[in-house]
Amino acid sequence: MNEKEKLASLFSSLADAVETGSFGEKFPIGLTIPGSEHGEEELVKAAILAQSTQTNIEVVLIGGKAISGFKHYPASTLEEAHAQMDTLLANGTIKASVTMHYNFPVGVATVGKVITPGRGKEMILSSTTGTSDTNRYKAMLLNVISGIAVAKANGIADPTVGLLNIDGIALIEKAINKLNENGYRVRYAESSRADGGARMRGNDLLQGTCDVMVCDTLTGNLLIKMFSSFLTGGDYEAQGYGYGPCVGAGYSQVVGIVSRASGAPVIAKALQFVAQSVRGNLATIYAEELAKAKKAGLDALLEDMPGAKPVTSASEEVKMPPKKTVTEGIAGIDVIEIEDACKELWKAGIYAESGMGCTGPVILVSEEDHAKAVEIVKAAHYI
Repeated sequence: MNEKEKLASLFSSLADAVETGSFGEKFPIGLTIPGSEHGEEELVKAAILAQSTQTNIEVVLIGGKAISGFKHYPASTLEEAHAQMDTLLANGTIKASVTMHYNFPVGVATVGKVITPGRGKEMILSSTTGTSDTNRYKAMLLNVISGIAVAKANGIADPTVGLLNIDGIALIEKAINKLNENGYRVRYAESSRADGGARMRGNDLLQGTCDVMVCDTLTGNLLIKMFSSFLTGGDYEAQGYGYGPCVGAGYSQVVGIVSRASGAPVIAKALQFVAQSVRGNLATIYAEELAKAKKAGLDALLEDMPGAKPVTSASEEVKMPPKKTVTEGIAGIDVIEIEDACKELWKAGIYAESGMGCTGPVILVSEEDHAKAVEIVKAAHYI
């Protein structure tokens, strides 16, 4: 081939790439077909949609019928499809996969992505299936790192992190503050509500106030279902990117999850989300983030979470001081520590009651004791 022919060939290739939007090699990503509540046709529709809108993705079908234009590997059931998928991942035939109803080992959780109805903004939810740890509090702290890693792998260089205002989140906020003090930077989002703060309310969920919303897995799973199907009556997930790619220390394969109720639009976007996460070196980024967090004292913070250590002694008996009228509140204390914080004040001779405000648990004290009570609970690291 002479120079003129080489140039003609090059220009022809570039023209094709511009027309199709496809530059470089296609990215093979598996999609298991059996198991959907909407029938196998819905999965095939998703594969066609994904390849037509993301021309650099090559969807490999696992199970179901062979379809013209797609590589296909046979499997009769979802269990067989999972076994076939694992083999294809292990031998490198596919770089990642999307499936449903898949069991991850403990220590591996998925990080999902939704489109918020208030602003139409994309927001990452960490986590949505699996579990980062059997201890809920340790899992939520690890979910901070997982969410940041997924955000960075998907092009958000410095993601903002919000903490969903659920039971236990005050402990997570305190632990993150320690990590920040020790050199692992977590950039907090600010709630859209007037009182601000890193703890996100329902309003923030709807508006997508943060890039990464941290929660426990069961809450995240419920939220994904609501965000994806709130306009369809719940039986067809039509919005968002699914339950996301899995993340976990030492787990090399990247498997993304959708629900058996997920429709073609969600599955197509899930394929895109998982492919981009792998292309963005999710596993490497997570390992780096985890190493930096460990250097900042993550392991010690994890072991200090409630339930992380066996109880070795009975709780100290503390006598309640004489009752007073309580009109002032101290917020920011986790619900599982609220009674212990009250007893800390009782030991100092201050009458205190536990309560629940609209933004979470509070300690109620008298106006005259309020300033001293705040000092005591701060000194005891309850806030």
